[in-house]
Amino acid sequence: MSDILLFAAGSLRLAFAPLLSAFQRRARQKVTAEFGPAGLLRQRIENGERPQLFASANVAHPQRLADLGIAGAVQIFARNRLCVTVRNVPALTERPLPQVLFDPHWRLATSTPEADPSGDYALQLFERCEQYWSGQGEALRRRALPLVGGRDSAPVPAGRLAAEYLIAGGQADIFLGYASYAPALAAYPTLAVRPLAPPLDIEADYGLCLLDDGAQRLAAFILSEQGQEILSRHGFMRRAE
Repeated sequence: MSDILLFAAGSLRLAFAPLLSAFQRRARQKVTAEFGPAGLLRQRIENGERPQLFASANVAHPQRLADLGIAGAVQIFARNRLCVTVRNVPALTERPLPQVLFDPHWRLATSTPEADPSGDYALQLFERCEQYWSGQGEALRRRALPLVGGRDSAPVPAGRLAAEYLIAGGQADIFLGYASYAPALAAYPTLAVRPLAPPLDIEADYGLCLLDDGAQRLAAFILSEQGQEILSRHGFMRRAE
């Protein structure tokens, strides 16, 4: 069997390391994975690159490939949530989260919209804030610093998490990212992860699509009970049946 080239959202890196190892042991088929912002990966595919499987942090990017006839049908394989990582100081951990977000004293960082779905989910949060607190959502949008996930963004060093790297380096006080990182971020006492409660909770559906039938077994493994259990252990919610 030929090797598989996988393009996958960067937020899947921690979970896919053990998942792909388990698949390769079972299938005896090598997988080479390239991780990055899903929007940029989708653009590379549109420009002619051809992985056998694309796993995105949203449904829109693989759906576009399906609509173009480049890929097969999109399947949701995992779910995530937006959360807020803050510098671990009382002013950011003890006040209600909307007050923290709306306080212009603090530097707020996100990933880059369009290039990275995490940035798009941050915009959804700002729109939700605007619905409930007129003017605040628009102010958040103007303040937000898209520091990672873009074509020209400075890379996050290998082995570092974006929230930890940006806050520890003094580039931000608050970072909007995925809840799946919460277990890894818990190892840093200088940080605190705060969940977004209704009406501000933003959920993310992760979608995959096949570009080559040679990756069918990998797609099936991701959707299998074993694949779902590995994703769950790494902070993802199971896909809705």
